[in-house]
Amino acid sequence: MDVRSLFAAQKYAAQRPATEPQPGAGGIQEKFTEAAQDFAATLTEAETTAKAAMTGDADPHALVQALAQSELAVETVVAVRNKVVEAYQEILRMPV
Repeated sequence: MDVRSLFAAQKYAAQRPATEPQPGAGGIQEKFTEAAQDFAATLTEAETTAKAAMTGDADPHALVQALAQSELAVETVVAVRNKVVEAYQEILRMPV
């Protein structure tokens, strides 16, 4: 056996556990649920900060930061939705 092949096999064996799923890490459904809850919490926090700013209880810096976070969250969700729709359309175009 070549020394380089042996080193390659050892490196592969060392890296393999990094790609295996973590026990108890949950599935894709849990990841999407967590992402949806984080998105809802971000929007709720921005809304609460906006209401507090309207009554004069929050500083303008906090309002701008909350609005920027909510804008980023919405843009991310829209981008993910667009990718899902694009993938669905690609599946529909596949020959059966």
